[in-house]
Amino acid sequence: MKKNKKNSIYNEDLQYIHSQLEQIEKAKFNNSSILITGCAGFLGFYIMSFLSEYSEHLNIRRIIGIDNFKLGKPIWISNLSKHNPKIELYNLDITYFSSFDIEKIKDVNYIIHMASIASPTYYRKYPLETIDANVLGLRALLDFYQDKDIKGFLFFSSSEVYGDPLPTHIPTSEEYRGNVSMIGPRACYDEAKRFGETLCYVYAEKYDMPISIVRPFNNYGPGMRLNDKRVPADFAKAIVENNPLILYSDGKPTRTFCYVTDAITGYLKALLHEPFDYFNIGIDKPEITIKEMAKIYKKAGKDIFNYSQAIQFMTSEEKSYLTDNPLRRCPNISKAQKVLNYAPSISVVEGVSRFLSFLNEGGDIH
Repeated sequence: MKKNKKNSIYNEDLQYIHSQLEQIEKAKFNNSSILITGCAGFLGFYIMSFLSEYSEHLNIRRIIGIDNFKLGKPIWISNLSKHNPKIELYNLDITYFSSFDIEKIKDVNYIIHMASIASPTYYRKYPLETIDANVLGLRALLDFYQDKDIKGFLFFSSSEVYGDPLPTHIPTSEEYRGNVSMIGPRACYDEAKRFGETLCYVYAEKYDMPISIVRPFNNYGPGMRLNDKRVPADFAKAIVENNPLILYSDGKPTRTFCYVTDAITGYLKALLHEPFDYFNIGIDKPEITIKEMAKIYKKAGKDIFNYSQAIQFMTSEEKSYLTDNPLRRCPNISKAQKVLNYAPSISVVEGVSRFLSFLNEGGDIH
């Protein structure tokens, strides 16, 4: 596949991901087939793009993408499949895996299961679909591959499994058991991810499957739909459309924000790590308020788009918008650093600038 000559950020980001993988990790892709569920989502953009761009170099045989395209079929994934014959796309709700022609995926070596709605606005709108993808869809995949000779199975969990951590557990390590509400508007996502992790653990124990679990911490960057309804996308949309930056809270909740290429690097490293394990994937500093994040966007927007609108505070029309919203989210990534040699390096200031520059260079990919 030819690189996207129009967008320098896209090209640089794919090269960055490649540079962060060690040679022994790259060698594991040799002669492999890779299945990605939920391939058309935000993280699918750079996962699919990277695997496609380096499919010849890494000697990847097949890249199989499954998605129900519930939120639309983006332009980028159609373009990838047109330009690379190794990519196969299938329109399927993973919940109905039993209806799929399994002959198409029986020789798969690596499975990346990230089929799930991840935006709070949308998983509150589709709660049962969110549960089904993370429980029924996951169970179907585990059942199918439990007796196959696979090399890696990656389950996308979430930092939301920790709920609203107690102050004594921030930064939050993988061993924190969570402070999660089982009943409420976020529970469909949080609890489905928690039960999904239990399924992974049971199958790894019972069938000796090489399963890795990743818990993403606030990823952002190219690939996000601007109508995603998550803060980084909302801010980017406001700047592109020259509208005020709207905060639907008091701006005091804190997060660490991990640029997508650092995140993708961590996910691929976890996929290629064979014994069962689970990892926080994100960046551990700086932990900033949402208001501070808005200021970073405003400054980058001024530099890149000549943006001059104000930051405003409003109340969301969505009644449950802030219900059970964690006050702080900051990962302890020492385990991933030690076990995976994971080393995120892109600051939030640089990452926001890259995201907006990507959009400014014609990065409308949806």
